[in-house]
Amino acid sequence: MTKLPILLIEAHSRCNCRCEMCDIWKSADAREFSLSQLEAQLDSLDRLGTRWVVFTGGEPLMHSSFFSLCKPLRARGIDVSILSTGLLFERYAAEIAEHLDSAIVSLDGPHALHDLIRHTPGGFDLIARGVAAIHSLRPAFPISARSVVQRRNHHALVETASAARDLRLTSISYLAADLTSTAFNRAIPWAIHRQNEIALTAADLPTLDRQLEGLAQDPFVLDSPTHLARIAQHFRAHLNFATHSSPRCNAPWVSGYLTAEGQLQPCFFHPTVGSTSRGSLTEILSAPQAARFRESLNVATNPICQKCVCSLYAER
Repeated sequence: MTKLPILLIEAHSRCNCRCEMCDIWKSADAREFSLSQLEAQLDSLDRLGTRWVVFTGGEPLMHSSFFSLCKPLRARGIDVSILSTGLLFERYAAEIAEHLDSAIVSLDGPHALHDLIRHTPGGFDLIARGVAAIHSLRPAFPISARSVVQRRNHHALVETASAARDLRLTSISYLAADLTSTAFNRAIPWAIHRQNEIALTAADLPTLDRQLEGLAQDPFVLDSPTHLARIAQHFRAHLNFATHSSPRCNAPWVSGYLTAEGQLQPCFFHPTVGSTSRGSLTEILSAPQAARFRESLNVATNPICQKCVCSLYAER
């Protein structure tokens, strides 16, 4: 593997939301990806032709010196983005406008529903003020929304898109809530009773279908009809009304996920294939462990891929 167009980095392990469908906020450890860790990999990013770095978490803006990570990347012509709760947008509006190329903000419903799901009273208003503050400094700065579909908000997906439009975001995309993996700070997969707290019931499915139909007609929504249909299939499969099926995805061949500790995963859901404490990204990707993983991975039949809630398909 000689190219890595996209790299996701866990900038900070903790989060400032308490979302129902995620356990990241339960972590008591504050781990962050350091500037020295990044600087050790800059030559590798050059050799691998990395074009886009996305900082995630937790919440990237909780990092003690987040924008110091952005400067050396952008100096090399790499686009830099964040996946964020948006709660700190207003505080760091000037730095975001200056040091980032784009942002993706989590939006799980219109005003009251968003705050309820994320257990952040006033959170929607903080996002609104933050987006306005960024755009006052850089009007064309692209901020898109990402929404996680679950039982609590499945009836309000079209309304969520309208809320994103009212916030003057550039677009919105949707993912089904992950129910079974060990991602999102889960030491073990959720028990079935916990899965069912987030999953839809059979009675919810017709409402979900109508909402997804409405989204499929909206040019503001980035998702293809195929992706939206997979959201419905995901919840039907959980109820044994359908089979799980893998998305079209080549993430392990075009991207990687680097944890705050420097562990490299082929994507957010598959296990580690190496550590930057023992070598560069170039060396990890070419090492036997990573090569064996890619050679043995059949996305169509792999059980992790079959239940995956997201997908990435990009040029190699």
